[in-house]
Amino acid sequence: MIPEAHDRTGTFSDAAWSDVISAVDRTYSELVAYQEQLEAQNTELDELRRFMASVLSSVSDLLVVVDQQYVIERTGGAIDRVLGPKHLAHLGAMVDDLVVDEMREKLRCVIDQVIASQEAVTLEIDVMTDAGPTPLELSVGPRLDERGRSRGAVLVGRPVGELRSAYSDLEASHAALKEAQGHLVRNEKLASLGRLVAGVAHELNNPISFVYANTHALEKYTSRFETYFEAVQSGADRNALIALREELKLDRTLKNLRGAIDGAKDGAERVRDIVEDLRRLSAEGSGETVSFDLMTTARTAADWVIRGTKTPVKVSFEGGATRLALGNPGHVQQIVMNLVQNAVDVLAEREDAQIHLLVFEQDDTVLLHVADNGPGVPTEAVPSVFDPFFTTKPVGKGTGLGLSISHKIAEEHGGALILFDTGPEGTCFELTLPAGGAT
Repeated sequence: MIPEAHDRTGTFSDAAWSDVISAVDRTYSELVAYQEQLEAQNTELDELRRFMASVLSSVSDLLVVVDQQYVIERTGGAIDRVLGPKHLAHLGAMVDDLVVDEMREKLRCVIDQVIASQEAVTLEIDVMTDAGPTPLELSVGPRLDERGRSRGAVLVGRPVGELRSAYSDLEASHAALKEAQGHLVRNEKLASLGRLVAGVAHELNNPISFVYANTHALEKYTSRFETYFEAVQSGADRNALIALREELKLDRTLKNLRGAIDGAKDGAERVRDIVEDLRRLSAEGSGETVSFDLMTTARTAADWVIRGTKTPVKVSFEGGATRLALGNPGHVQQIVMNLVQNAVDVLAEREDAQIHLLVFEQDDTVLLHVADNGPGVPTEAVPSVFDPFFTTKPVGKGTGLGLSISHKIAEEHGGALILFDTGPEGTCFELTLPAGGAT
């Protein structure tokens, strides 16, 4: 049977030639499509290569890729910057040529370990640079093929000197910040004490003046008695002594003498009490924790603030029996003084200025409320009242550290300081301290 593709003479039919031409067209179209696909993939590959090259060139660490025989296959990253322009990290070179002689074997062992375990290892190693040996923090990771088998290792290194320098700068900055913070805290303490100077001077001046005046009176009275006793010793007769006694008014002087002595004694005792309050107030405390009466401590602190202010403020206390708290009374006094001073400041324009201190117990704690009838803390300022340097006072009237320091002191005591309540009718701060035992 003769095939349909050609006739009896052996020539192809028109249908056969049509099939051949169609097949050629399809093959050509497929070749064109495949060529376009190859060109697109080549373009994508070129873009990927450029992208990888730009990434590697911008990496701040050096990058070295080695095979299983420690031969360098590729370098990248900041290798020129780290090692210097004359570095030996050339393709085909041995990677251990980059390190100092005594660390060659160590580097090879680490590479062998990484290739075998396929787990990264970090070590510190000295590499040779144009400037001499430099410590490097080197991370060695496995280089895997498509089947997950180790083909070598990837080394990523960063100069430790830069890190150490950065850490050193950071530590120096931290130390400077702590020192500045210490200065600010000390300045705040001095400012708190400075606000009391006027009141302290006034409180000491009154009793001292009283003692001084009574001392002058005693001196005058003593002169009168000396004149009289000289007359007695000189042998004056009775009538002369009676006349001299009336002239010197010794009977009235004798009565006044007792009053002058009592007055001088009262003034001296007042000075003693003021000095004792100052001693307790200025005590640094050295962190010693004791049981103390929170009401007495709060009363002393509030009294000292009121002594130093010209604002007429009515201060009231409520608490009754002794409330023992656990902590450092000198530091707690500083908290109360800050709270009372803030209250005094906001009450400066009020004629009916009032501050109320309440001490009470709750579970295993002792609480102190310091409340005023001022205008309250603005709503937008409430979240920031304990932030360092935040203040609602005019510029130059406050450092913004008082409440921040007080908050920290309360936390160091195992307690808390919070803004308990605020509004148009006043503000109340609450100080919580652990309850103390019997003293």
